[in-house]
Amino acid sequence: MAKSRNGLTAVGLSVLGVSLVLLAFTTKSWLVTDEKFEHPKFERIGLWVVCFNDFEDPHHWYDTRSHSCWWVFEGEYYIIDDILFKGFFIATQFFFSTCLLLTIFGIFYSTLYMYLNRAHERFIQILLRAATLYLAAAVCSTIALIIFGTYGDSRVWMPNWENNNIGWSYGVAVTGTITLYVSGVLYGIECRAHMYKRKKMATQRVYYHYDEDDIKQMSLTDI
Repeated sequence: MAKSRNGLTAVGLSVLGVSLVLLAFTTKSWLVTDEKFEHPKFERIGLWVVCFNDFEDPHHWYDTRSHSCWWVFEGEYYIIDDILFKGFFIATQFFFSTCLLLTIFGIFYSTLYMYLNRAHERFIQILLRAATLYLAAAVCSTIALIIFGTYGDSRVWMPNWENNNIGWSYGVAVTGTITLYVSGVLYGIECRAHMYKRKKMATQRVYYHYDEDDIKQMSLTDI
């Protein structure tokens, strides 16, 4: 079950990519306020957690103030749904969640690749599916990153927009996405290499598979 250096590199990068995507998915620093800005009403936000500091409803419909970090779907946030859940933010959540889901399936095929013998009838299919899943995940993540990078720190979303910056969680997501691209390409190269080897072996079998009658017939023909 020895694997090539290219295959092992693909597995290592896929594990690293999935870990980085998961870290970005669960952390709360996609957008952060400048530390030098005093008394910010908004502190930071991830895909699922937002941190406010004495933030009040800008519509002034309710006399409530938000403090600390809360899940974005917390019931108390229903009064600012129109502010919190902008279309671009929902799209970012959707595409990055899809990316994470695809990488989970990808890890399954990476595990199969590591434990199955290269002579297994589905070995090439496993490599092809792993490559497809990781590349598809990288594309979904790229879409999410472009959307959030374009609108995340704009004036139409969080307060004090001029003091808000893209955070380290976003950077982790970018690194994870690049890693997934490289991993997917390496799986594709590995798949192509094994397809070529199998085709070559099949050709050799056909070439050398002659019985005695065939050899005698060929000898008579030559004479």
